[in-house]
Amino acid sequence: MIRPSPPRWIYKICTPAEHAALAAPGGWAGSPDDLRDGFVHFSTADQVPGTLARHFAGRGPLVLLEVDATALPEGLLRWEPSRKGAVFPHLYGRLHPHQVQRTVPLPADPGETPAPPDGLRGATGLAARMV
Repeated sequence: MIRPSPPRWIYKICTPAEHAALAAPGGWAGSPDDLRDGFVHFSTADQVPGTLARHFAGRGPLVLLEVDATALPEGLLRWEPSRKGAVFPHLYGRLHPHQVQRTVPLPADPGETPAPPDGLRGATGLAARMV
């Protein structure tokens, strides 16, 4: 069985303070949830809306980091199953500022969930699934 190629563009949702920490020498090991789980959680473009709703509702404002998955060190990015069989990208290493291609502010009023921006690279309308 042929597996589809993983998406090139992946996204990290973080707080403005976490985004600022990305500039620290040696890179950023991630949010408290990332540190607890041992990897930096990412989403594909199609997974961003669900991730915002599930994990970031009422936590705005936020920042969306766009990363070219092909530019990450080989072997550190793994595609692993998570909720309902969906495969999510997990970085087993630190994220560095030069790896972030674009930063998009996700403003929201207190108590609201920020909406994902239109035109995320790699969006197909279908979330990545295990094959």
